[in-house]
Amino acid sequence: MTPHILLVDDEPNIVMSLEFLMRKAGYRVSIARNGSEALEAINQTPFDLIILDIMMPDVDGYQVCRHVRALPLQTDTRVVFLSAKSKEADMQQGYDAGANLYLTKPFSTRQLMEKVKELLAVGSS
Repeated sequence: MTPHILLVDDEPNIVMSLEFLMRKAGYRVSIARNGSEALEAINQTPFDLIILDIMMPDVDGYQVCRHVRALPLQTDTRVVFLSAKSKEADMQQGYDAGANLYLTKPFSTRQLMEKVKELLAVGSS
């Protein structure tokens, strides 16, 4: 089955470029433009992987990640934080919230795609 990825970011350019890359790689992609939309999508659909921004206007990425981790149907969901917050403490908070990976912006799309592939391979084995 095709992996289903949720992109959560309030920056349209990032969403557009990532959506293009993910679809090109053959993944199914859903998009949430803020934390509230992300929570709504997550409550309705189990995703294989979520790429999550931290700083968003309403619900932040940490809250979204903790919500995913609290849902029984989403225990295998991989969560990747993609954030401009690059301090050690921010990264630690991301992992404490349940992230599988924390990448800082600006990021290499090639590196991100490699990590996504790795995480999805782990998830499906």
